[in-house]
Amino acid sequence: SILNTTFAGLSLRNPIIISSSGLTDSAEKVKKLEFHGAGAVVLKSIFEEQIMMQSGDLISYDYPEAEDYIKTYVRSHALSEYVKLIKECKSVCKIPIIASINCFSKGEWSEFSKTVQEAGADALELNIMSIETQKEYKYGSMEQRYIDILSDVKKHISIPVIVKLASNLSNPIALINQLYANGAEGVVMFNRFYQADININTLEFSTADVFSNGSELSNSLRWTAIASGEIPNQDIAISGGVNSASGIIKSILVGASAVEICSVIYKKGNDEIDKMTEEDVQHLSKNQTKEKLINQIGLLKAGSPVFIKLITMVIANLAKKWGLQQAANLTARFAGSKAFTIF
Repeated sequence: SILNTTFAGLSLRNPIIISSSGLTDSAEKVKKLEFHGAGAVVLKSIFEEQIMMQSGDLISYDYPEAEDYIKTYVRSHALSEYVKLIKECKSVCKIPIIASINCFSKGEWSEFSKTVQEAGADALELNIMSIETQKEYKYGSMEQRYIDILSDVKKHISIPVIVKLASNLSNPIALINQLYANGAEGVVMFNRFYQADININTLEFSTADVFSNGSELSNSLRWTAIASGEIPNQDIAISGGVNSASGIIKSILVGASAVEICSVIYKKGNDEIDKMTEEDVQHLSKNQTKEKLINQIGLLKAGSPVFIKLITMVIANLAKKWGLQQAANLTARFAGSKAFTIF
């Protein structure tokens, strides 16, 4: 197929991966997503915080000796249910099934990763979420947590491990480089924190729009273009703001091998997968050479010939306003740079 691609060692019939959500919490739903053309799915995450909260609710302070037993029971139950979900999805689907852990500490996830692999998952996505607010916070400790969790998990499994990054990193490029060095087969840019709002009439906090929109894509395009230029062997998927066929093509051009989508399916239904794949096929077929999608990955990544030509054209146009000498200096500066800040 003209849309075939690979991501994190997985062969995909197209770059559309359905991200971890309520859309992927049952084998029946996953089967329908496959029917409508999804390239792969990330199963609904198992949450470290949820397990901790559930066990905390059950613990009686009158019997503190039962704490370890209850925590083990809750954890075992949650994991067994997740293993069941993986096995059911694998039994009815042919597309890659990616398990997902939403965690913030090393914990015992390395052991669980072995169970996930044994259950048949094709890959594991580590969704490491943390908002650092402590005034004593040590710079770099959050990034080190990513590396530590990944390194620990990689010691126990052989299936591909994908790391989903938070959007609040000061330098995701440096972290991606370290994740690649420690064995990450892929990274996803970026996670999306829950959005808060305030009701000014009741003076209460409320939830803002839970769905992403197209304006969020720009940030991921910028960082993916830089990352794919600096770390060309690291597979990247873009998540957040990809809500159209053109958004998929843009993501591919800056260096992503795949995209993770969710909000657009919630809003428009599974048929939107069929629509986007068909529009992308039509777009690629319009090209006289009928290039396959995989051959267009990274055409506009930072430092590519097309990128340098684009930067040169932009600066040349600005030269009309700023003067030739200044434009020449800027062109030389940007043509030799992989900085990608024009979005």
